Amino acid sequence: MDFKQIQELIKMVNKSNIGELTVEMKDFRVTIKQKEDKIQQIVSSPVHSTPAMSHMHHVPAHTSAPPATIPATIDTKKETPVTLSNTITIKSPMIGTFYRKAGPDKPNFVEVGDEIIPGKVICIIEAMKLFNEIESEVKGRIVKVLVEDASPVEYDQPLFLVEPA
Repeated sequence: MDFKQIQELIKMVNKSNIGELTVEMKDFRVTIKQKEDKIQQIVSSPVHSTPAMSHMHHVPAHTSAPPATIPATIDTKKETPVTLSNTITIKSPMIGTFYRKAGPDKPNFVEVGDEIIPGKVICIIEAMKLFNEIESEVKGRIVKVLVEDASPVEYDQPLFLVEPA
């Protein structure tokens, strides 16, 4: 089972009344649980551990942005904007390592004060030795960067504050 197939399963669970789904294959097991309009995932260690599988922690799914008082839901590939007063919080769509730039000698993708538009790469999150470009889904101006470069991040951890345009 590949990453895209797991994402599709999460989408299906999110759109359904299913409370929990477990898929077992010969070398790993994926459990997707849905509670209070929020999907939580547990990906257990493979039965026969391989280097590529042993670091699997999380797979995101897609939902719309919830109100500020309700926890954000999982999103398929990008950040989940959550309106808090007059700013939007861009959150990590996965567990991994947060990078502000494409390489040590490259400029940061965004700085405080930069204008962003949907589709603009704002950071990279490395997960399972894959570098995932995280693109903005909102139009606005970066107000604050909430994570240090090369720091580990958790799923749904705030990364940026954006003033919407």
